[in-house]
Amino acid sequence: MDDLKILAKKARELSYLHHGRKITFYIPGMFYYNGIRGNFPGISLTGKSCGLNCDHCQGKLLESMIPVENPEELLNIFELHKSNNFAGFLLSGGFDTNHTIPLTRFIPAIKKIKERTGLKISLHCGIIDYQTCIMLKEAGIDQALIDVIGDDDTIRNVYKTDKKVSDIIKTIKNLLSAQIPVIPHIVVGIDYGRIVGEYRAIDLIKEFPVNMIVFVSLMPVPGTPMENIKTPDAEDVAKLMINARFKMPDVIIALGCARRRGYKDIDLWAIECGVNRIALPVDEAVAKAKDFKLFIEWQKTCCSL
Repeated sequence: MDDLKILAKKARELSYLHHGRKITFYIPGMFYYNGIRGNFPGISLTGKSCGLNCDHCQGKLLESMIPVENPEELLNIFELHKSNNFAGFLLSGGFDTNHTIPLTRFIPAIKKIKERTGLKISLHCGIIDYQTCIMLKEAGIDQALIDVIGDDDTIRNVYKTDKKVSDIIKTIKNLLSAQIPVIPHIVVGIDYGRIVGEYRAIDLIKEFPVNMIVFVSLMPVPGTPMENIKTPDAEDVAKLMINARFKMPDVIIALGCARRRGYKDIDLWAIECGVNRIALPVDEAVAKAKDFKLFIEWQKTCCSL
């Protein structure tokens, strides 16, 4: 533990050197935080359904999102909310067996929304080919969020697809070639709570010109095969964040909203490691940031913005 504290302090000092003594806390639009809701809601382009039904989620994480199933419904959602002071939207949905969301038919609607509102639009994507990336860029997508899994067996066993790590890497290349900013996400413990491909994921990400990386950790979602899985220890998450900081000192590191609720140690270690952003922080983490005399900001959007 003492050795980890020493490494965390070095990572924290490196973070302050590159990013300053500050931290931003985020309230995304899918959650309430102390009675406050963010202004960046999530929209599922597949309604409540998911073709893959991966063991860690089985579509249940879509339940916090606004469901749409066709472009007309998407346009109606934006018309309904454009005057509600929203900063933008996260587009997501359930993946099909090709590990992708049915994006193509929504692209004309996305373009209309962008032209009419100018709102920020983030896309949580799976595997996308280059031509689709070009169309998404022309439609006005501001950024793409992608889970980087560093192990082929994990993809096969958890996501129930024959896609590989190389397909994820190719998608990142496609997005960047289309000039869409990429925000890689690493789900710590996605392989049934075990640390398997996460360090390789960091090594893969550092080869790309990204300016941010988001860490989340396995959530024991009720009613899924992973409901009773032991989630990663906070120290495991800390070690990964430290590793990423040492390898990518100038990259913004965030602790995202998808993590086990009420496990305050992850948040506290994030402060110790000098992360730059935390979504839905526990009160103890906010207090620790104040103890560290950090300049604190709050935003009511996804932590990727």
